[in-house]
Amino acid sequence: MNDLPTIPDSSAAPGAPSDQPVAAPAAPAPAAATPAPGPGPFEARQRPLVIAIAVLGILLAAQSWSSHNQMRKLREEMARRLQTADTVNVETGKVTRSVQELSKELQIKVGMLENRQSEAQSQQLALEQLYQDLSKNRDEWALAEIEQVLSTASQQLQLAGNVPGALIALQNADRSLSRSDKPQFITIRRAIAKDIDKLKALPSVDAVGLALRLDNVTAQIDTLPMLADEKPALPAQAERRARAAKPAKPGAKGAPAEPVDDSPWLHQAQDVWQSWSGEMWNDVRQLIRVRSVETPDALMLSPSQAYFLRENLKLRLLNARMALLSRNEAAFRGDLIAAQEALAKYFDTRAKATQSVQALLRQVQGSNLAIDMPTLSDSLNAVRNYKAKS
Repeated sequence: MNDLPTIPDSSAAPGAPSDQPVAAPAAPAPAAATPAPGPGPFEARQRPLVIAIAVLGILLAAQSWSSHNQMRKLREEMARRLQTADTVNVETGKVTRSVQELSKELQIKVGMLENRQSEAQSQQLALEQLYQDLSKNRDEWALAEIEQVLSTASQQLQLAGNVPGALIALQNADRSLSRSDKPQFITIRRAIAKDIDKLKALPSVDAVGLALRLDNVTAQIDTLPMLADEKPALPAQAERRARAAKPAKPGAKGAPAEPVDDSPWLHQAQDVWQSWSGEMWNDVRQLIRVRSVETPDALMLSPSQAYFLRENLKLRLLNARMALLSRNEAAFRGDLIAAQEALAKYFDTRAKATQSVQALLRQVQGSNLAIDMPTLSDSLNAVRNYKAKS
């Protein structure tokens, strides 16, 4: 009886070698001797199992291939997402740094605003305190200001004789007191009104007009003729010709004798001689002039000395103007006297311009500056007494 082949274990994987030994196949019987056996019932049962195993292997291979593709795609998606996440992280870092910088700037600005707010609050508190102090001590402030104004006006009145300034100060003080409309200020306003009446009763001195006259005199100093630079005035050409053409009276001294002959050439020669002799006589008369000068030194001034003399005279007049405005009568009159003496000593007093300047100086010197200025003691004492009582 022929040996049958050993059936492999179904639990083993297809194609895997079996652990049990496999018997070698028997040599086939000769075809002629025995016929081929048909499939047995066991082989018929093993065929579907083999097919199922093959299908399962195909399915497993397909599943493995699908899983491999999914893993590859998952890796690629993961790498792409990681790259996107890195880019987003970089951008997020930049945005974070910019936000931090903006936050720092905002913190600095907020700190500055807080400091300014604190300063504004402190200033507001100081202003409120100052306003309260001013509202409480408004009368004291007003009286202190009025006292200061009156004291300054009194000093100006005594030192410079500034009557208009003192009147303005008193009127302003009275106007300030009238705004408060308090009966306590009636005594002060009465004293101020009394001082105003005293100032208005003073004789007025036209200091501005006198100063303008002194300015006019100062402007004319450069044009006044001096004794040192005086030149003889030559007769005009028309006057010379008139004198030369004027016939001399017969029989007069120096008159030529009447000619015996009435020839024309003799008359012509006579006219020429009279014209030439008259001009020569006039020139000779201009060479010598006799004048009476009380100060011979005035004729010996050089041009530079004459210039400094004029400038000194201007300074004298300027000092007189300043003394006039400051009510310094002694200096005013002393400078005017010195200016008049200089005019009479070094300038030509026969000239009309010099005479007009001397007349102006005499008019200015005739003004009276000696005025006793009153004091504002009544108003000042009234203000100080009220402050001492309050």
